[in-house]
Amino acid sequence: MSNIVNKNQSNLDAALFRLNLERSSHMSLQAQLISALRTLLNETQAPSGLRLPSSRVLSLELSVSRTTVVGAYDQLISEGYLHTKMGGGTYVADQIPHLAPPVRTSNDRPEPLQAWVPFQSGIPDQSLFPHRLWSRHIEKAWAKPDSALLGKPDPFGWYPLRQAISNHLSAWRELDCRPEQVLVTSGASEAFEIIFRGVHRSDAHAAIEDPGWHTLRHVLGSLGAQVHPIRIDEHGFDADKITGAASVAIVTPSRHYPTGISMPMPRRTALLAWAARANALIIEDDYDSEFRYQGHPLPSLAGLDGLKRSIYLGSFSKLLSPALRLGYLVLPDALISSAQDYLAQFGSRASLVPQPALATFMESGEFAVHLRRMRRTYARRQAHLIAELQESASLINVAPDPSGMHICASLLPSLRHHATDKLISNTARGKGLHVKALSSHCILPEPPQGLVLGYAAFDEKIISTAARKLNQLLIKLAKANGSNARG
Repeated sequence: MSNIVNKNQSNLDAALFRLNLERSSHMSLQAQLISALRTLLNETQAPSGLRLPSSRVLSLELSVSRTTVVGAYDQLISEGYLHTKMGGGTYVADQIPHLAPPVRTSNDRPEPLQAWVPFQSGIPDQSLFPHRLWSRHIEKAWAKPDSALLGKPDPFGWYPLRQAISNHLSAWRELDCRPEQVLVTSGASEAFEIIFRGVHRSDAHAAIEDPGWHTLRHVLGSLGAQVHPIRIDEHGFDADKITGAASVAIVTPSRHYPTGISMPMPRRTALLAWAARANALIIEDDYDSEFRYQGHPLPSLAGLDGLKRSIYLGSFSKLLSPALRLGYLVLPDALISSAQDYLAQFGSRASLVPQPALATFMESGEFAVHLRRMRRTYARRQAHLIAELQESASLINVAPDPSGMHICASLLPSLRHHATDKLISNTARGKGLHVKALSSHCILPEPPQGLVLGYAAFDEKIISTAARKLNQLLIKLAKANGSNARG
C-alpha cells in the first residue's frame, strides 16, 4: 500500500472514530450514524477503495450495538456510498459522482494578503530577521519547557524576559529599572488600556502630540479619555502649551512621530517640571530609538525622571517583527500594585509562547547583534532614498534624519501651491505606493504639509523603483496643477 493510500486510510479511520452520536436526540442512533457517515463521505471525498472498520470495531469505538452499525452500513450500501467485496469487508464505493459536492473553484479561495508596499512606515525588514537562530530559541524553550511555563502565568510576563528587557534598557537607553517594574504587553493598545483603566483615571485629560500617532486619539477615545492636541514646532513638544485640565502627557521625545524631531533637553526638563507641579503623569513612547545613525541619543525622560512620574513604553514589533505582538511597559514603583490588581481581574493578552525564546535571544547577545546589523542597513537605505529623491528637490525638502525607520519630507511652495499632501497620497496609491500624508496625523486646523516615507522594510532596488514613480508623480502633479492655475 502506497504512502498516499496509507495516509488516506488513516484520515478516514480517524474521522470515523471521532463521530459523535447524541443519545438524547430525537433521532435514533442508527439514523444519526447513517447521516454522519453520509456527510463524512461527501465532505471528505474519501477515495474509492478505502476500507471501513468492521461493524464490531466501529460499534466498540462508538459505544453502540453492532446491529446499529450493520444497519447503517447496509443503508449506505443500498444508496451506493459503500460496497462489499468477496471475502468480507466494507469499502468506499468506486463512483458516487451524483452524491459528491461540487468541486470548489479558485474563485472560492480567499485573496492572499497583500505584501508591504513602499513606502509603508514602521515596518522592519523581516527577511533579515535571524529566523534560524530564532527557531533554535523557540525549540529550546518548548522542547523541554521549564515547569514554570506550564503553570499559571505571571500576568506581568515571563520573568527572565523582564530581566532581559531591564538589562537592555540599562545598556541602550541608560534607564535603570528592576525586572519587577517591567510589564510585558501585546502592544501599544493594550499598554494604554492598562494605563488608563488600571493605574490612571480612564476619563483623564491627555495632552498628545499634533502631528502624532493617528491611532492614539481613537485608542484613548475608546478608553474614555479626553485628548488635548498640542502642535509640534521645530523643537518638538512644548509643555508650556499644556492646559490646566490635562493630568497626563503622551510624548515621543526621542523622535517625535512622524516628524522625526527630537525634543531638546530644555523642553525635556520643562515637561518634567510640569509633571511635578501638576502632579501629572508622563507616558514616554520610545518606539524606535535603538535605530540611531548619528551621535548619541539624549537620555530617556523616564531615566531623567528616575521613574517617579513617568511610564516608559517599548515595542519589539519595530525592532524584530510585528508578528511577535510583544511590547512592554516600565512602571514607577507606586503604580505596580494597581497594575497587578487590574491584570489579576482582566488578564494579559501577551502570548507566553515567544517570551522565553525572546529572553534567551536577548541574553545571548544575538538581539544586540541584530539591532546593530539593522542599524547599518537602515542607515544605508535612508541615504539611498534621499539620493533617489533628488530629482524632486525643488518640490519636497528631504533631509537626512539621524535616526528612525522613515523620513518626513515637507512640501515646498513650488508643490504646496498646486497639490496637498492628501492629494499626493491618494494619487500615489493608484501607482502602487503607500505615501502617508503628514496632515492625516493631525487633529488641529491648518496642518503642516508633508509626506511620510518608510524605507526600513525595502531594499535598495525596491526603493529606487518606488522613488522614480514618486518623482514622476510629484513632477506631473506640479506641472498639471500649475497649468490649470494659470489657465
